[in-house]
Amino acid sequence: MEQVKTVFLLATLTVLFVFVGYSFAGTSGMLIAFLIAAGMNFYAYYYSDKQVLKHYNATPIEDRRHPVYKITEKLTLKAGLPMPKVYLIPDHTPNAFATGRNHENAAVAVTMGLYEMLNEEELEGVIAHELSHIKHYDILIGTIAAVFAGAIAMIANMMQFGAMFGNNRQSSNPIIMIIMAIILPLAASIIQMTVSRNREFMADEGAARMTGNPSGLQSALAKLDRYAKSGRQIHNATEQTAHMFIVNPFSGLKSNLSGLFRTHPTTEDRIAKLEELKHELK
Repeated sequence: MEQVKTVFLLATLTVLFVFVGYSFAGTSGMLIAFLIAAGMNFYAYYYSDKQVLKHYNATPIEDRRHPVYKITEKLTLKAGLPMPKVYLIPDHTPNAFATGRNHENAAVAVTMGLYEMLNEEELEGVIAHELSHIKHYDILIGTIAAVFAGAIAMIANMMQFGAMFGNNRQSSNPIIMIIMAIILPLAASIIQMTVSRNREFMADEGAARMTGNPSGLQSALAKLDRYAKSGRQIHNATEQTAHMFIVNPFSGLKSNLSGLFRTHPTTEDRIAKLEELKHELK
């Protein structure tokens, strides 16, 4: 199923680029756009994880005595996964994400703020959540979705620029260009929504079973949610990568109408699901 969704996303990006190329320069533009899209697809599959890590200035943790490394190593053995690379993001806002294209090429990144704010039990719950994403192959589609959302936002800007200044093809039908400039940003949100909210519930459950302690993740989620709602954000945070984090870094800026395009379930619902799981684990 994950492979099918990934192929669908790659195909969607290709079609969008080809359409834009045709809108700007006809058949020749369509061919050029197809070649560009093919290159972007290759890059998204093999290098999008490195791009995200670089964007957040993540640095690898190589000291095996570091608490984050030790917890990750312990849980990885418990989950039967290869040891992922472990990164630290130099930001005092608590959050974390996983990235990579498969089990063998995976990475877990946590912010300095997460390490500073959470106790060992809570930190264990968060890292187990990210390892659960890795185990369920969520990370490839999540990382590619981030690249695609950024690409579609770029296309929208191109459309808006074309509608404002026009060229021979665009000026013949500026209304279509304006409509597309409005629709494409919505398409970016829809692509992010393909990373289903159910994945967060599944990762929470996987973390609880991995650690045998839902309370640690419950407490961590409550702390992260309170911090996010205070309005403080990770430096360089983007809407295109928000769905990758364990808690949406823009939670504090969302209105009550944001549920339509919510990338995460509410923290209250996640904590309630974990509470139900406690009885089963007992």
